[in-house]
Formats: sequence, structure tokens, C-alpha cells
Amino acid sequence: MNRYARGLSERGFRVVRFDFPGSRKNEPLERAYLAVVTRVARQFPEAPLTIGGKSMGGRIASLIASKQSLPIRGLVFFGYPLHPPGKPEHRRDAHLPNVRVPMLFVSGTRDPFASPAELRALTKTFGAKLMLVEGGDHSLEVPRSAKVGQGDVDARIWDAVADFCATESRSGAARSPRRAP
Repeated sequence: MNRYARGLSERGFRVVRFDFPGSRKNEPLERAYLAVVTRVARQFPEAPLTIGGKSMGGRIASLIASKQSLPIRGLVFFGYPLHPPGKPEHRRDAHLPNVRVPMLFVSGTRDPFASPAELRALTKTFGAKLMLVEGGDHSLEVPRSAKVGQGDVDARIWDAVADFCATESRSGAARSPRRAP
């Protein structure tokens, strides 16, 4: 996440990073994330706020956004863990219909936590945006043999996220919750 925070900062966005408590249980992770969102929103009340994170961090962001009325304009997921690797029947998306802000999923085509087909279907269901990183893994890293180098891949990701955040901060449009088919 350090390189993504740096890339977004270079594009004029204020980025806040934090460490979760040592727990793997949702409740303390949600409390920690909610405390950060509340503190940032209080400190910068005029600034449009988009939240998200890498893997579990993004999932926790979506969980609090599905349960709380937050002062946020959107969610960005870097490698959303739709299911554990090799266990597509154990999905982690039941709460997503309750998220009322626009969402952007950034995922590698080699991510074992979510296939491109699964994410296409998911984002279509919720009207979310999807950016697939060709050859990218769960950390959005491409092999050294890839046609496009990691620096160029990262720049494309940063530009897409910056565009999403800028667009959502201008529109401020919340969406109605949708139910999965």
C-alpha cells in the first residue's frame, strides 16, 4: 500500500494509512477502521472522503460502509478477497448490496481470491467499476516477463483511482442498495 499511497499523493490526494489491531476478527477491525474514518472526517470536514484498502482492509471498509452512514463518496478495493483461494463457495460479498456509494475494484487477472469472471459478474450486479490488471496477482504485481513493467502498471492504477475519486467527489452521488440476483 505504500507505493499506492505515494502514487495517489503525487496526484494531489491526501492519503491516510493506518495499521489494524492484531485481531483477525471483524468486530475489532471494523471498530478500528470506523475510528479512523470518524477522525479524518472530523479533521477535514470539507474534503470529499473515499475509503478502501488492500485485501482485508478493503473488505473491512466495505463492511463498515454497508452498516454505517458514513461521510464517504466512494470505496476503492485493491485486490478484494471475494473468497479464500480455491474456495469460491465461501464468498465474502453478502454485505455489498447494502453499500450505497460507488465502488471501484482493482484486481489482478491472476488473483486467486477472485477471478476476472467473478468480478465482472459482481461489479455488473452492483453497478460498480472494475479495473483488471493483466497478469497482476493479489498484490497487483505483474511478472517481470510482462509486456508492461510494474511502474507503468502502477501509474495506470493510480490514474484510474485518482479519476474515480475525482469523479465521485464531484458527483457526490450515492446509490440505492441493490440486491444480488
